[in-house]
Amino acid sequence: MAQVTKDTMIGELLGINLEAAAPVLMGIGMHCLGCPASQMETIEQAAAVHGVDADELVAMLNAKLAE
Repeated sequence: MAQVTKDTMIGELLGINLEAAAPVLMGIGMHCLGCPASQMETIEQAAAVHGVDADELVAMLNAKLAE
C-alpha cells in the first residue's frame, strides 16, 4: 500500500494512483490536475493554496489509497 506525506509531489501522487487521488483533490477544489505547475507542488503547498489543512488532506489521501 502506498503512503504519501505532505512532501509528496502532486505529480508523484497522481502517478501512484490517479483514480484514487483525483477525486480527493478535485473535492478540495484542485481542478487543475493537468496543469504543469500543479505537478510540481507538494501536497502541503496544494493544501495551503486551497485552504485545506495539509495533515487532513494527507490523511484523506492515504485512506483513499488504502481502499
